[in-house]
Amino acid sequence: MNTSTSNRKIFFTFCFLLFVTFSFAQKGLITGNIMDAQKLSLPGATLKLTPGNQYTISDVRGKFELLNVPAGTYKLEATYIGYQNFSQEVTVQAGQVISVEMIMKEGSLNMNEVVVMGDRLKGQAKALNQQRNNENISNIISSDQVGRFPDANIGDALKRVPGITMQNDQGEARNIIIRGLAPELNSVTMNGDRIPSAEGDNRRVQMDLIPSDMISTIEVNKTLTPDMDADAIGGSVNLVTRAAPNGQRISATLSSGFNPIRGKALYTGGFLYANRFAKNSIGMVLGGSYNNNSYGSDDVEASWAKDDFGNVYINESDVRKYDVQRIRRSLSAAFDFKLGQNHTITANAMYNWRDDRENRYRLRIDNIEPVYDNNDKITGFEGRIGRQTKGGIDNSRNKNTRLEDQRVQNYSVKGDHLLGPKVDLDWSVSYSTASEDRPNERYIDFRKSGNALTYNGDSRSPMFTAASLDASSIGLNEISENHDFTKETEFGAKVNVRFPFSVIADQKGRIRVGGRLRLKTKDRDNIFYEYSPVNEDDFATLGTNPTVNWNDGNFQAGSHLVPGLFASNKFLGGLNLSNTSIFESATVPSEFLGVNYNAKENIVAGYVRWDQDLNEKISMILGARLENTSIDYTGNLIEDEEELTGQRTVKNNYLNVMPNLSFKYNATENLILRAAATTALARPNYYALAPYISTIPGDREIRAGNPDLKATYSYNFDLMAENYFESVGLISGGAFYKNLKNFIYTYRNQQYGSADFAADFPNTANPVAAGEQWDFFQSRNGESVNVFGFEVAFQRQLDFLPGFLKNFGIYTNYTFTKSFANGVYNEDGDVRSDVTLPGTAPHMFNASLSWEDKRFSARLSANYTAAYLDALGGSDFDDIYYDKQFFLDANAAYKITKNLRVFAEANNLTNQPLRYYQSISSRTVQAEYYRPRFNLGLKFDLTK
Repeated sequence: MNTSTSNRKIFFTFCFLLFVTFSFAQKGLITGNIMDAQKLSLPGATLKLTPGNQYTISDVRGKFELLNVPAGTYKLEATYIGYQNFSQEVTVQAGQVISVEMIMKEGSLNMNEVVVMGDRLKGQAKALNQQRNNENISNIISSDQVGRFPDANIGDALKRVPGITMQNDQGEARNIIIRGLAPELNSVTMNGDRIPSAEGDNRRVQMDLIPSDMISTIEVNKTLTPDMDADAIGGSVNLVTRAAPNGQRISATLSSGFNPIRGKALYTGGFLYANRFAKNSIGMVLGGSYNNNSYGSDDVEASWAKDDFGNVYINESDVRKYDVQRIRRSLSAAFDFKLGQNHTITANAMYNWRDDRENRYRLRIDNIEPVYDNNDKITGFEGRIGRQTKGGIDNSRNKNTRLEDQRVQNYSVKGDHLLGPKVDLDWSVSYSTASEDRPNERYIDFRKSGNALTYNGDSRSPMFTAASLDASSIGLNEISENHDFTKETEFGAKVNVRFPFSVIADQKGRIRVGGRLRLKTKDRDNIFYEYSPVNEDDFATLGTNPTVNWNDGNFQAGSHLVPGLFASNKFLGGLNLSNTSIFESATVPSEFLGVNYNAKENIVAGYVRWDQDLNEKISMILGARLENTSIDYTGNLIEDEEELTGQRTVKNNYLNVMPNLSFKYNATENLILRAAATTALARPNYYALAPYISTIPGDREIRAGNPDLKATYSYNFDLMAENYFESVGLISGGAFYKNLKNFIYTYRNQQYGSADFAADFPNTANPVAAGEQWDFFQSRNGESVNVFGFEVAFQRQLDFLPGFLKNFGIYTNYTFTKSFANGVYNEDGDVRSDVTLPGTAPHMFNASLSWEDKRFSARLSANYTAAYLDALGGSDFDDIYYDKQFFLDANAAYKITKNLRVFAEANNLTNQPLRYYQSISSRTVQAEYYRPRFNLGLKFDLTK
């Protein structure tokens, strides 16, 4: 390069920097915080400058900024549902930053009367303001709203949101379904960073792991914008943790309750301390939560079959009694550091740890064979009886129970920077990990075959009994111990830059660009041992060992169901299985080799987002996101149940381009119309992609991973109309349509032959002999699914009514969904017709009636979900459905003093079971009952 060329470049660079500096110097910057009289932040406030057409929205921490403001004097106006309008004069000088603190007064104006809000309405106001000012279609729940429902965890709180239903586990909401789309098609983040899954074979985030009192705001995004992670076809749930307030806050909760199903107590405690230091430049929040809940469940299960004569019968039946202790602990910390007016660093950490201790006593009747008359009618049954106790070793952690130790940790550092009057930049680095550890899990099983069985004929609560069967006739079948461990980690980093850009004079416009990195790993490492007594006579029968008898006649799944006699959990936990003079041990490879795998997944993404106001009423978002996925999966090749023949590694890369377009029309100040055309994707479950092959000749069964699975790609179209009430309320209605390409389902072929295996796995030893027919299971891509539906919502304080009636409030919503799946094949290889997408609940309904004054508040809440297809079988007869459910909850609170409140809660007053059925509703697959739960406590809250 010659000297003159170099000099020209230096000159032009200098001129450009001079121009940028001069341009910035002609403009100023306004930043600030907006809060209420208690110095609690007000997220979602609208702030406008007049004269002119500049406006902004406060973020979840009440912060706001107005970029590129010409020098001059303005009136800064703030509006907030439920609060009186506020304005103040500000003077902007060229090249300077103006910092403003705004405090709004509570009370909305209704018919010339100021209506003062209670605690419930304050929380509702915060949620509605954020929802109104979001650019996408969303639902917001604030921590104050969550506290007004009797919801112990995030999952239970989410089931109140329109379009959401939850699948339960042990009486608590665990897996989230958004607009009829299964948990794998949705995403869960914390402060915008992904939460990994602790489960071994899927991507589901267990929503019952995180206590509701550790979260400030729950954001449910039903449409995506280009700056959001794209793997959220149904929607994205963002959990926003508490941030440092604008002053000191001390909060504590202490409660206890009762679980009637086992007659045991539950205990809950929580604390929060927050403050600002160093002349408000450093903020801190420390929080903790503890919940100890001892309960259980009563369960009946069945598997249904059809013989060659058209007779339908049960070929396996269980009666199960569970005793459970669930201990949930959570710690969180958040810090923010203001490095001058233009720069803030934020650090967040959360550690969630849940111990589930469980004993299960299972009466299983299996290998059931019908007895026929001469007309091929069933006259009786024969089968095998098994009595199994599940527990764990007797130590300080397991305590004679199966221990499931689940931990989720999230750590992040974020920076927000104003690079002059026109440009802002934010970045974040995060690390998350989730693990599930099940050490020293034990089973002991006693069995007796060839029993004549009597069936009670009740398909909803089936029970088989055998005559003349005592404990001494049931022999030892198996003693086992296993250790299962799964861990997922994710390192994330992202950067976003925003600057003004408008193609329409006097209208606001801005460009946002950014990049995203996600590095994920997942490992499952299980091992399983079987133990045989050296002296078989020592453990010969159930009758020769310490037992417990569950025979109280109060079984919730049916009073006629009697679990009966089992080996005691203390006996099982006390066995010295490592003593070689008492037991011989052997690994059982068929129990763990096929399920162990290692997965690595790297995602690199970039996006551009253009926000443009077309006029004073219509705004647009136009953009696109690119996500490149690199996968590296290693799985095991298994033959003859236990022979590890090698490992198989598969690598793959694919790029997804996802355009995005949405509009927002402010028809009036409170009537908002929204439309969006977006795209999204869902990556396959880890285990479904793992390139394993597991053959079990004894069952003539083959299970295989599918490394060729494609990610599901979705085209989404949404319309929504929302009308907000100044007296804190909303009426809304909208419709949605989704077209999913390459959706994933479980393929099952019960006539899988040698030629089929040779075609699918040409380089693998063929376990299927000529003429044999095996069962084959594998995740595969279907062609497409069409999902459509609509949702309506209404919430309103009835403050227009006279007297005490004005203290009533209504919260209700309804969602309808319908789906059609194409390209699903049955066991004969034929395309199935009239198939719906699993997880699509046709009807979802929430309703609550509340009453509140300055001291007392009460709420009655109902939640209903219609039955829906949960899992596709080889035919219509094998399809499994999640049955309809109706929950009724109640809670009340009374303010003893300004800072102290007593509260009472009652959950599941309808004793709603977790129930699945096969093909038709009368054929129970599972019915698990928990009974109601009651809680009473005190809450202290001091804000300065």
